Amino acid sequence: MPHPEPADPAETPATPATPATPATTDTPPAEAVAPLMRGVAVLHRLTEANGMLSLSGLERATGLARSTVDRIVATLARMGYVRLDGRDAILTPRVMELGNAYLAALRLPELLSAHADRLADELDESVSLAVADRDGIRFIHQATRRRAMSLSFRIGDLLPAERTAPGPLFATEWTEEEWQAWRERRTRDPRNTAYPTIPPPPNTTHATVGHDGVDEDGDEDEDEDGDFIRRTERAANENYALDDQLIEPGLVAVSVPVRDPRTARIACVANVVSHTSRHTAAHLRATLLPRLRTAVAAMEETLRQAPPPHPGPPPAGLATWTGASKQELGREFIESLARGLTVLTAFGEGRAELTLTDAAKATGLSRATTRRALITYEHLGLVTPAAHRTFTLTPQVLSLGFPPLSRTTLPRIATPHMTTLTAEIEETTSLATLTDAGDEIQYTAQATASHVMSVHITVGTRQPAASTSMGRALLTPSPYTLMDEELEQGVRTIAVPIHDRTGRVIAALNAAAHVARRTPEQCVDEILPALRSTAAHIETDLHTASRFTHVPLT
Repeated sequence: MPHPEPADPAETPATPATPATPATTDTPPAEAVAPLMRGVAVLHRLTEANGMLSLSGLERATGLARSTVDRIVATLARMGYVRLDGRDAILTPRVMELGNAYLAALRLPELLSAHADRLADELDESVSLAVADRDGIRFIHQATRRRAMSLSFRIGDLLPAERTAPGPLFATEWTEEEWQAWRERRTRDPRNTAYPTIPPPPNTTHATVGHDGVDEDGDEDEDEDGDFIRRTERAANENYALDDQLIEPGLVAVSVPVRDPRTARIACVANVVSHTSRHTAAHLRATLLPRLRTAVAAMEETLRQAPPPHPGPPPAGLATWTGASKQELGREFIESLARGLTVLTAFGEGRAELTLTDAAKATGLSRATTRRALITYEHLGLVTPAAHRTFTLTPQVLSLGFPPLSRTTLPRIATPHMTTLTAEIEETTSLATLTDAGDEIQYTAQATASHVMSVHITVGTRQPAASTSMGRALLTPSPYTLMDEELEQGVRTIAVPIHDRTGRVIAALNAAAHVARRTPEQCVDEILPALRSTAAHIETDLHTASRFTHVPLT
């Protein structure tokens, strides 16, 4: 059973705060874990706030007592899912391991992302993959174009089905119960206020989308729901769908379903997004749809030939870690929340469906603790029962912090760690990458020490790679490089490499000090261990963030 929680008025069983994504509002089951529901609500609110919210803001957004918010944030910080910057709680890349568990179990990004990336290069347009999430769609992969006008959503973003191109395709497979749920949601929330990633619809709806993207008589059709039903009927007949400025003016898209070869049902939808300055909806259909269909055929062939998944080792030592954290932090650590969140990480590649026993074994938790966590997640819509008494994750797991971090960069990942390192060693630290030519480094992040005389180099500055410690760390296989006044008199630097998920050196981290403050021996003995530790923390976050997303180096 979970560790008993200290008495707290806000910890008594109650209906949880409304989640950031539409879900059941029924009274939670008696065996649901109230602290876990409240922790999930905090993650939802941070996600809605683009990854950062003050503690008082969390108190207002969740309706929880401030003492409860403080304990939840302390627990999430201990897990590495958030960090505190003053009184602000900020999501960290570590929280992406929850969404990674769903994406790994799904396998579609791993199998199909290369096809989407090639199509984006071929068309010079943004291409996405989306899956159904109840009566909405959720993106699982993005291949974007770098333009002033960005036309892509983030991985994990949820959109209402009726305002997208993939939506009518998924709706072709809805049951009557699913159609009824959609109608109830439309009645309850006609302006899509539960979908914060899209602007609300105008007071008068857009023209009905016909075969060319607009209503054939050009008249405005105020029956948006009827329009979606007609678009679904056309999608069933034509096996594609268009979005002619349904989300916002100027945005157009065309979608084709990718079908599971085993069941012939839609596994995901491939979606090409553009702007009316480049394509009208009709032109998108005429020029890009044939190439999209070709790419989808290749995706379906890849699914047909895909070998069985090879499950990696499940997370280890989680139960022991949560117990030790409780012993160390006491009341400030909510063990039932931490243990509940670890249950999500039991899923992954080759572990798409788990029995209660499987999940308990993978996490090292008791069956009783695991069972209550799964009951809680089923109520919240994060897991669903599958065949043979198993459970599987739902796309809603991506709502737990994934979207705001899916577009992070290496400098954003590194900066908090560098700030901590600079405070520890009291020397300026910098991050750099090689330029395309390979003969210079470019500074991409810096944390400056508070000295009257300190090293400061503007981010973006370039220097010869061969004359800098970071350049040599990038160019040679040496585990660290010490430079003594080679670039500038009085400056002594020491650097270590940063590796990506494949082990390739992609950046370097250094510390710079005046020669009067550190001897070369002191740099090695006092600074190098801290540099290596910080580099390892940066790599851990980078590897988590880049598992299913592209993390730019600058």
